[in-house]
Formats: sequence, C-alpha cells, structure tokens
Amino acid sequence: MIAGGHPAQAVETAPARPVVADALPIASDVRLAGDAQQTRFILDLDRKIDVRAFVLADPYRVVLDIPQVAFQLAPGVGQAGQGLIRAFRYGLVMPGGSRIVFDLTGPAKIEKSYVLDPANGQPARLVVELAAVDRAAFNVTPDGADTPKLRKTVLADASPDATGATSDAAKAADSRPVIVIDPGHGGIDNGTVAGSGENEKSLVLEFALSLRDRIEKTGRYRVVMTRDDDTFVPLGERVKIARAQAAALFVSIHADYLPKKEGDAQGATIYTLSDKASDSEAERLAESENKADAIAGIDLREEPAAVADILIELTQRETRAFSSRFAKTLAGQMKLVARMHKHPLKSAGFRVLKAHDVPSVLVELGYVSNKEDLHQLVSEQWRTRTIGSMVHAMDMFFGKRVVSGGLAE
Repeated sequence: MIAGGHPAQAVETAPARPVVADALPIASDVRLAGDAQQTRFILDLDRKIDVRAFVLADPYRVVLDIPQVAFQLAPGVGQAGQGLIRAFRYGLVMPGGSRIVFDLTGPAKIEKSYVLDPANGQPARLVVELAAVDRAAFNVTPDGADTPKLRKTVLADASPDATGATSDAAKAADSRPVIVIDPGHGGIDNGTVAGSGENEKSLVLEFALSLRDRIEKTGRYRVVMTRDDDTFVPLGERVKIARAQAAALFVSIHADYLPKKEGDAQGATIYTLSDKASDSEAERLAESENKADAIAGIDLREEPAAVADILIELTQRETRAFSSRFAKTLAGQMKLVARMHKHPLKSAGFRVLKAHDVPSVLVELGYVSNKEDLHQLVSEQWRTRTIGSMVHAMDMFFGKRVVSGGLAE
C-alpha cells in the first residue's frame, strides 16, 4: 500500500513489454530552480522527445506525459522539492509511455513546457515553467479534453486470435468460473517501499503470477489478470475488468506498511468492502490505497454517480455476503500455513472492491515494515504454501461448481 511519507518515491523503470533498452531515450539528471512564485523543472535527456503537460486539482498536481524513458536518476530524486513543487515522482504509466507527476504546494499554472535540442555540448532538455496563481485562476484540464488515455488491460488465459483479442465464442463455450487476480499498484505507482529497497508492486506481482499459474494448473477456473507486468492500471479500470469478464471472484493482492511512529504489526489481513471501516488501521489503509489514481496523476472526476436502484442495492447485499464468506474461508485456510494479523478479518471502503456484482476481497500478505514478514514475502517456500492455501479456499468457496475433470494440482 502507499503509505504516508512515500509520495515521491522513484519507481522502477523496467518496460512493461520487451523493449530494446538502447532504443529508449535516457533521462540522466534533473534540477529544480525558483521560489514560491515561479519554479522551473529541468530534465536532461540524450535526445529530444515530445511532452504534454496538464494540471489537476484536489490535490494540486502537474502531470507530464512523455514517451517511455529510461530514468537513470540518482536514488531519492524527487522526494524533496523546491518552490511550487513539493515533490515529484516518475515512472512507466503504460507500454511506450512514461509520466512525471509534480505534487504542488498550491495552485499554479504552466507558463511554458518545451524541449530544447542538444546544443553546444549540452544535452537535450525538457523544461517546465510554473507560476503561482490563486484558486479562482487555476485551470484544471476539462473532462474529455486531451485527457490521458491508458490501455485496456484485460489478460485472459484463453488463446487470443490473430488480433490479440479473445474470441467471444471461446469465452461462451468455457463455463468455468472466472477468477480475477489483481496485483496492486504498478508502473508509476510503486506502492510501499521496504527499508531494504523491495517494492510492493514487484513483490505482489510475483506472488500474483505464481497464484495464477497454480490456479490454472487445476483446470477448474479461467483466470484473468488486471496486470501481468509493470504497468499502471487505474482503480476504476480494475473494477471494470472484473465486471466485463463476469467474474465469479476478484482477489486484490497487496503488502502493507506501518510507519515506525505507529509501532509494529505483522501477519496477513483480509479485507472486504464496507462503508464504515472496522478500525482505524483499516480506515488508514483504505484512504491510502484509494489515492493510487491521484498518485499516478489520473483525474478522478469520471467517477460514476451513486446508483439508487433497489435491484442494485439487493445485488450489493448479496455480493457482500459472498465476499464475507470467501474472506472467512480464506482466513481459515491461510492461518494453517501463514502468519496472520491478530485481527485477520477487516473491512473498509476500498474503491477496488466496489464491483456491486462481483464477490471481492483484498489480501494484505504481510507488512514490509516488519522484518519477519518481509523475509516471508521474498521466500519461495512461504509463497508456495500460502498460494496452496488460497487455491484450496477457492475450491471450498465454489464447492460443487468446480467438479473434478481438470488437472491435478
């Protein structure tokens, strides 16, 4: 999870799809100059690139969309800002595209954004000049006007056709329950970073891929991943993937973090959706996780209006009951092989769990801030045992729906 105090952590820049490293533009240095009235951002590059800059509010941010870049910047760059830029972060946001996001100290406008050609022994430079404005003069990019477009990230196990899309006929002929596995974070959104340098987004992706392989080995389910690489996927898109696939179960995988000032905690926790958090820790976690889109610079104003239809409400009640049932089953199986939190079942208002017709849980595998938990998170033996317990819980949850006929585990 993104924890307070890590908003500007730089992220890994491994490409989401195989790309020849030498073909990528290289960002080698960055500088900030100016004060609270005018601030300049300068990024050194080995060649000229295109840039598109826009501003967002609540919180105030500037977003730079650029082609995929190999960031070769010093560790810790971006954690401390200057002038109007409180901090900044950078990383992959989709295949072929990188993003830089400034967290601003207040409202500002983009006076200029341009890229200089290399000249007189100096490298190419991306320059952004900001000027302070009042709230009334702050001009947010309007809805639908040149807003960033992210790829659709639906990755099924069925064989794709020549265009890369899964055949509707093939899906219709496959009556197995669909399980959507959702590795948290990705791309520019690094998630929690352990003191020893491990990234949550990488830890949970490795776990999720192994979980996918184990589930598929049973032959009893069709598995869909919200991401299978280091690509950012907005929270709302993750929910849409589950609904578009008519998923029978949605499992989001994360790893928690607790700042030292808040003490120590350990063990896995399983969360379900609730309008009211079960405790203050669950509330903190949900609030932190629900900021993922803001961290990546995505405008959240496209959220749908609340639906009051009574049929939807009834579906939501039934879905939450199924989610709670699976959470209890999962906790019962995981505790046999893995260390669990002292209160392993919790609830809070996680946006990623809000598909009204898909039973959904969010699994915190452990705390990267706890040395013993982190040791387990990187242990293949622990991962194998834990994944086995999760697959067993899925079999128990679906019961007679997964009659034998698939491959043995």
